[in-house]
Amino acid sequence: MNLKDFLIIKRATDSLGEGELKPYLQFMLAKIKLVKQQEGTSETLAHELIKLYDELKGLQERKVFWSPVPNCTHVHIVIGESFAGSMKQALRGLGLEETHKVISLQENYAIGPLGLDLAEGRMERRNWFSNNIIGGLEEYDEFENEYNEILAKLDLIPKGAEIVVWTSSNACEQIGLRHAVHLLRSKPNSISLYDACSVCEELYNRPDAFIHYMCSGEIPSEKLREAISRLDDKKRLDSTDVARLDKEWKVITEQSGTLRIWRDEAVLEVPADYYDEYLLEKLDDLKPLGGDEGYLKSSRLIGEAIGNCEQFIGDAYFEYRLRELIYKGVLEIKGVPAGMRFYSIRRK
Repeated sequence: MNLKDFLIIKRATDSLGEGELKPYLQFMLAKIKLVKQQEGTSETLAHELIKLYDELKGLQERKVFWSPVPNCTHVHIVIGESFAGSMKQALRGLGLEETHKVISLQENYAIGPLGLDLAEGRMERRNWFSNNIIGGLEEYDEFENEYNEILAKLDLIPKGAEIVVWTSSNACEQIGLRHAVHLLRSKPNSISLYDACSVCEELYNRPDAFIHYMCSGEIPSEKLREAISRLDDKKRLDSTDVARLDKEWKVITEQSGTLRIWRDEAVLEVPADYYDEYLLEKLDDLKPLGGDEGYLKSSRLIGEAIGNCEQFIGDAYFEYRLRELIYKGVLEIKGVPAGMRFYSIRRK
């Protein structure tokens, strides 16, 4: 499989919400089970999987229907493909897909260089991901085309449409919010700002049933439907808000670091090794299975780190820091670091 085909598959699956992705997985597992039970043929399985593959690829082509059109009344700006998939599903459930459109900013703004306003800065970001993040080997031309596609979609927003920017209390979405406002700063549209996680927690949390969402992508579409139905004009940004957020974006992009967190209602740049000691502490707390010479699956450690971290960073960054600790001689490795599932680590 070439890189282009892999990227098509990745974008198609990333754009699906949890409720949309599960049926595809269930379908594949059911078909594989039938073959194992000799109730189907490998030829039939291959044919049906090819149809599934073609359908997934077609999702990329159908994404155009969510682009702004002249008669749309609302444009929702969201951060991340997972949240975008849930948002689209929620809008469909409300019957709003014709007048409410979605633009997703796909970057993990918490990590990597952020000089996105210049071609040189985008090249630097692409190179950093290529050199440090597994799965970040995207062609620069593809990276540049995707960025230009977002700019083109923003240009298509009609003057009378309400722009709704969704965010939550993490560095990725807070920086994404500031990037969105920076890109929209010259448009005449009104811009409203909503914290998706806070809205849903306020709507659904009870003393006996409490969920704290780390990012908007964790919110199921049925809860988003209720949040969308309560949109009003009380969250609109004024010109002072827009100027402040635009300035904050520019300050962030001038920083040279590659890791950012959200603390005390502000984006804070921290050293690249900020979570190294945290990872080592989690490694010491976990007990490897007996007979494995003290090695622990890196995926288990990263899962534990994500589950207990007060910030939303993403598994890719933790995996990158594990490899850095291996290169520095702090950790020993068993396996091949081609992905977190393929190797184990222990203290050297």
